[in-house]
This record gives sequence, structure tokens and C-alpha cells, in this order.
Amino acid sequence: MQVLLDFLRRYNYLFLFLLLEIFCIVMLVRFNRYQGYVWLTASNEAAASVNGVYQDAVAFTRLSEVNEQLTSDNIRLQQENRALRDALRDARYDTTYTHRCVLKQLQGYQLIPARVVGNKVQVGMDNYLVIDRGSADGVTAEMGVVSGGGVVGIIYLANVHHSLVIPVTHSKSSISCSVRGQDYFGYLQWDGSNTRTAYVADVPRYAKARKGQVIETSGFSSVFPPGIFVGRVNRVRNAPDGQSYRLDVVLGNDFAALRDVSVVATPYKAEVDSLKARAERLELNEAGAP
Repeated sequence: MQVLLDFLRRYNYLFLFLLLEIFCIVMLVRFNRYQGYVWLTASNEAAASVNGVYQDAVAFTRLSEVNEQLTSDNIRLQQENRALRDALRDARYDTTYTHRCVLKQLQGYQLIPARVVGNKVQVGMDNYLVIDRGSADGVTAEMGVVSGGGVVGIIYLANVHHSLVIPVTHSKSSISCSVRGQDYFGYLQWDGSNTRTAYVADVPRYAKARKGQVIETSGFSSVFPPGIFVGRVNRVRNAPDGQSYRLDVVLGNDFAALRDVSVVATPYKAEVDSLKARAERLELNEAGAP
């Protein structure tokens, strides 16, 4: 306390001068319009400058928070943009086009409508379908099965009222297919990696195959007529033997959501099978002859 009193006593004239100076400035500004205007302008500019520095400092400390918010908003906008783009594509895409094309190719063939009542769809394992039509409805083994999305598979077993279908997503499935508009063909097979994709093997290297082309049945069997939609080429790559191409195909059917199908009763299947059996017997006879 004594130190403070000594300090005030030592500098009392200075404090008195400052006090009188402040009093004079206040009186000058208060009772003189011009000086008051100058003081008010200067004080406002000073306050604005100080406030600007403060706001800049606060904004700088919040840069990380603002950056996180901008990143979050950017991700959200990208997701919304993707969803809108997908919705627009779906709105423009005629989902009945493939179905109409399949029906057009099957004109003249007997179609037995059926519904999928059992469905095993699993990656890495052989899949199968059970339909509610059997021998009582005219369904027999080795008949083809199609839907609005294209080829589904082949009847493996036919009971009285139900049938077991081996779909294209089965390791034993092998359907003769070709690239639309070309004479080259191969066999559609499944490697178990994805229930929406398969591949066509043994496509000649001189075939002009490219991404986006349609894969359809070739008609080189008594099961499916030619021209039935199977899927689209997603990738063209070399086969393991290096002598042919392998076409990765996105299938037209989503087997996990498959419900309504049709069994194709090929009118000349029995005749074709009879000719094949006769040819095999002749070959066996010739091989056994002395």
C-alpha cells in the first residue's frame, strides 16, 4: 500500500495533466460540432478496424470447422446428384423394351407362364429356381425358361406340378450365345463371382466385340430360338488359353428379384433330339463295326 501511495505521490502531476487533458478533449468534442464530428468518425473507424481484426481472428480459429462442414455438404450434394442422375436415367429407360423384344422373338412358340416359388441365389454357390409348373402343364426337362429380362435358364427336372430350373448362374449352365449382328458364337458360363454377371467363352479373336454390345442366344440348340436377349458386354479380355476372347456379360435378369417367367416349348425340339440321338447311334455302330 505504501508503495502505491509513493507511486501516486511521485507522479501526481502527470496524472493530473492527463486528467485535465481528457477533460479538455471531452469539452472540446462535446461543445464543438466540427471537432465532435471528427472524433465520432475517427472512433467509428477505429472500432470498425478493431472489430474486423477480431472477426478475422475468430474466422481463422473456425477454419477447420468450416472446412469439415463444406466437405460434408459436398459429399451430400454429390450423393443427391448421383441419385437424381440415376432417377433420370431410369425415368428415360423403357423397362418394357426388352420384354417386348423377347416376346417378338418368341412368336410362333408356345409359352407356358409360370411363377418362381423357390429361389436360391448365392454368390460362389450353384443357384437354382423352382417354378409352379410341371409335367401336368406340359413342362419337360431341357425346356428353356425366359422372362422379361431375357434368358433365365433350362428345366432340369419336371415333377407333376413343379419344376427345377438351372439358371445361367449355375456352374453347369452352358448356353450357346452370339454377339448381336455377328456370326461368331460362344458359350455363356458362370464363374460364381456375381449373380448379375456371367461370361461368354471361346469367342474368336477376329470377332469385333466391344463393350455395350448385346449378347443373345445363337439358336444353335433345340432349347432356345435365336435372338433371345441375354445381357450386354461389359468387358472384352483374353481367354486363359490366349487363343480366343472372353466376354464379361452383365445379365439382363436380376435373379434375386425374379418372379414371373415363361417356359418355352420349342415345336421342333423332339425332332431335333431324335436326329441327334440317331446320329450318335450311327457313330457308335460305325465305331463298333469290324
